[in-house]
Amino acid sequence: MINILGHKYLLLVGNIMLINNKKQIILLSVLSTLLVACNDDNDHSNTEKPVEAKALELNILHINDHHSHLDEESIKFKSNVGTGDEEFSVASGGFARVASLINQLAVEKKNALKIHAGDAITGDLYYNLTDGKADADAMNTVCFDTFTPGNHEFDSKDDGLKKFIGFLDQSSCKDKTQILTANVSFGASSPLYKTNRILKSQVFEKEGVKFAIIGLTVAKKTKNSSQPNADTLFADEIETAQKEINQYKAQGIKNIILQTHVGYDLDQQLAKSLTDVDVIIGGDSHTLLGPDSLKKYGMTPEGAYPTQLRNKDGQLVCVAQAWQYSYIVGDLNVKFDKNGNVESCSGTPHVLIGNNFTRTAKDAKAVTETEKQAILTQFKTDQVPFTVVTPLQKTLDVLKPYQEQKKKFAQEIVGQATDNLCSRRVPGTQRDVNRSTLGDICNKNTHVDQHGGDIQQIIAEAFLQQGKTFFGADISFQNGGGVREDVALGDVTVGKIYNVLPFKNTLLRLDLTGAEVKATLEDAIDGVITQNNTGSYPYTGGMRWNVDFTKDKGQRLNQIQVRNASGQYENLDLNKTYKAITIDFLANGGDYYTTLKTITGERRVNVGLDYAEAFLKYAQGLAGQTGQKKINKLATAEYSTQLFIDKAK
Repeated sequence: MINILGHKYLLLVGNIMLINNKKQIILLSVLSTLLVACNDDNDHSNTEKPVEAKALELNILHINDHHSHLDEESIKFKSNVGTGDEEFSVASGGFARVASLINQLAVEKKNALKIHAGDAITGDLYYNLTDGKADADAMNTVCFDTFTPGNHEFDSKDDGLKKFIGFLDQSSCKDKTQILTANVSFGASSPLYKTNRILKSQVFEKEGVKFAIIGLTVAKKTKNSSQPNADTLFADEIETAQKEINQYKAQGIKNIILQTHVGYDLDQQLAKSLTDVDVIIGGDSHTLLGPDSLKKYGMTPEGAYPTQLRNKDGQLVCVAQAWQYSYIVGDLNVKFDKNGNVESCSGTPHVLIGNNFTRTAKDAKAVTETEKQAILTQFKTDQVPFTVVTPLQKTLDVLKPYQEQKKKFAQEIVGQATDNLCSRRVPGTQRDVNRSTLGDICNKNTHVDQHGGDIQQIIAEAFLQQGKTFFGADISFQNGGGVREDVALGDVTVGKIYNVLPFKNTLLRLDLTGAEVKATLEDAIDGVITQNNTGSYPYTGGMRWNVDFTKDKGQRLNQIQVRNASGQYENLDLNKTYKAITIDFLANGGDYYTTLKTITGERRVNVGLDYAEAFLKYAQGLAGQTGQKKINKLATAEYSTQLFIDKAK
């Protein structure tokens, strides 16, 4: 051991004679290597090899927001197979189709990555019954490379996220799905505090080229619209992303992918605001991206797949999202040049369907093989990205015991929807107009545009009626985003009700002054306008108003009226106390209902009724025999929003 400039080195000396300069050079080289290897200061600055400048091609296979929708559903469309336009139906979606196509493409495609951009859970009875285990087991038939927690992964606090990750880890996958989110800091109360199971980002390597994937979880929405632990914090998405990118740039890693659950609008903002970002694979907003040809089949894309933008450096950025509910697998091809810049990106948002086409008309003849081929040819001619996929048997086998459990619970028919009961968070035509599972039947419904969602309004009324039973409630509050699905014409089952209201919310009584009622409505609408949180838009039972988004907060609502005991509407009395019923989520200030959080003490009473059960009780209490009870739209005069004036985003 020798000491040179304060550093200790191990010196190996043998019986080596320095015969000539060449051998001396060799010996000195060996000695130099030994000296570096024995440096006990643990300095690795000279050990990392520089990143080689090479071109790279990636194929990113991705989904988002499947929300426990594991079973196949169906879609309707019109086509002409020789006898004029007819309406047809075909099986669509289902996680077994997701798994089948992703696994197939992962084998066929060069340098494939399998990505899930969040909100795997909540939205179907599978979650209510298994707390996400069914979802995790299905996801493990894909073996995703990465997963970014969405806001709904925090609906059962940090414990719920930890439990879900635990289910994911119970897999036979070669590698665990890496959980990525850079802007979440878990507090000391969290079971995920100081966890190494969730990383900010991860470096991958394909064909000798390193690239980084950085996760982002929507910040304000998760903190205000879900239930993370109080000391779990969410940093600004743009600042966090740039900080992570800069660290990788300093390491010589030039190919940067953001895996986000922040919504399409913020994805576009990220693309334009950041330096050195290349690709953004997103979720949260349930945005349909794809060709305009989809419009012919009742689906209206909000942008191209992929959406191509320019980052702060002026370089190409590719933004992609795969709609919702296991309906689509995104298939994105990205080519990078040797400098890490995107040369090109293209791809297909595969709308997953079966080949069991049927006519929807009553007593219609079966679809022949020739007619089936005519339909498929029409899809090709129209360049619509419908992709026939056979469900993966492995996934079907995994889901079978859960399906039986779900079927037993959900199969009871409660009543009949006498019309399509459309879901819409916010009235108007500028926000959140592409979520309906019924397509343009609801997305382009003029009554919905003017007054908001039919099913949201019915549920608000259902809460009010249960509140009247419990304590003589005057009004109710429900947020538009707490209602998750349309209700189609026909049978309404127990299972459907729990799909519509999938969260673990209970009802509370709050005693509010009229001034507090108005402030609550203003809070909720401000959440839509200033926070772009469409889910906060208010629906009430027993109350109606006009709203003008062009006004300032405090002045947006006018002609607020409350329905009295005789069924007549009278002006809201700012000094009167009203008995309100709402869900605990809103009562605790969720979705920007900040005024409700201030109602404490004797003015707050837990009713102890599950909110989905409240809707079930309402439906069961309607006139008629079980299974035949009519669930009707409310009269327009009973809708909360009587007049809606919007402004541009």
